[in-house]
Amino acid sequence: MPPRSLRFRLVNVFAEDSRWSGNALAVLEDARDLSDVEMQAIALQFNLSETTFVLPSEVATARVRIFTPSFEMPFAGHPTLGTAHVVSQLRSASDAVTLEMRAGIIPVEREGDTWTLCANPPTFRQARSTHADLAEMLGLDEGDVVRSVMWVDTGSDQLVVPLGSREAVERCQPNPELLARHGSNATRQSLAYVWAQDVDGQVVARFFFLKHGAVIEDPGTGSACANLGGWHLATKARLPIDLVVRQGEKTGRRCRLRLRVDAAQHIFVGCRHHFAQA
Repeated sequence: MPPRSLRFRLVNVFAEDSRWSGNALAVLEDARDLSDVEMQAIALQFNLSETTFVLPSEVATARVRIFTPSFEMPFAGHPTLGTAHVVSQLRSASDAVTLEMRAGIIPVEREGDTWTLCANPPTFRQARSTHADLAEMLGLDEGDVVRSVMWVDTGSDQLVVPLGSREAVERCQPNPELLARHGSNATRQSLAYVWAQDVDGQVVARFFFLKHGAVIEDPGTGSACANLGGWHLATKARLPIDLVVRQGEKTGRRCRLRLRVDAAQHIFVGCRHHFAQA
């Protein structure tokens, strides 16, 4: 049997001005003939944070499945935003699309060159680990961890750790054994999203996760940005909120995300993209 030809696009999501900024995403345009095993193998072949697979949907503009190199995810931010642009082009859709995912139907809208998703309402719970435990996990001093540390879930359950300064965020050096102990959720993913508000009012953030026992840093994490919105709701922050979130500087792939939480407690994550050749 001759090999199949599969069309895909590479999208740099959360990009700044450079074509080589942002978090890279591969989008398979038509996955109807692919099995789960093949999707997982293709995601491993690309070896990006996530690869998405576009399928028909009876309830949304398209159904989308999201795979990391080793497992399927119910929701992730940069795959949702990048895939929305591709689906809009493929379906000749307007500036609004809906994507059916395992986490539910996610609406995504475009204004100019910016795409924005509306996240699911958050659930949250206090972290059981102490500030001292979490500081040791991150290679920080106990005083660097400030305010409430929470597990937040707007589609992906993640540990949200507020830090006292940009310098503390930059200083993080997570210990993989301690990240597995204090940063593991119910699905056995080990991860932590650290953030601080800088003197200019913008947020600087980093996202760490374990892969094959090693700590990996993600350049730009839309699901964590949405969870930061959930954290603000859980801590009764004054609404509305409109923040620029900068991430990825330590990875060499600078990302810029926009987080909004409106007065009705809806959480929005937006970004710009740059596109590689299909």
